[in-house]
Amino acid sequence: MASLTEAKRIADRGTAILDQLALARLIESGRYDRHLRRMRALYAARCRTLRADLAEHAPQVRFTGLAAGFRAVVHLPDETDESSVIAEARARRVGLYGMSACRASGSPEPPQLVLGLGDVPERVISEGIAVVGDLLGNGQRPANEASI
Repeated sequence: MASLTEAKRIADRGTAILDQLALARLIESGRYDRHLRRMRALYAARCRTLRADLAEHAPQVRFTGLAAGFRAVVHLPDETDESSVIAEARARRVGLYGMSACRASGSPEPPQLVLGLGDVPERVISEGIAVVGDLLGNGQRPANEASI
């Protein structure tokens, strides 16, 4: 037992015992499985919404990464200025992130957006993608939005 305890100490640097016990109880009771099933359905619905909204509002963009469930990468047309799209979207209260921030070089080429879906309701995804489509010249500007 001492060797197992030492191996655990080296491997995880002291995971909290209370957290481990709580997780074990969730697993044993079946509540963890129920939670996972519910969350899978929720994330799948968000992915379907994103796919449909991109097809409607920004059909010229290609996207990848939805299989992972929490994020998608939108590949913008080559002539697009990634930072301008992000700034203009934020001015409309839509938070976007550029792939350039994820690159060691910080290069804005190729222009790409990173869309997080983990805690974003479907309605908000739809509204945000409508704004992205408008910024890329494909969508109708919502009636309550002013011109940029």
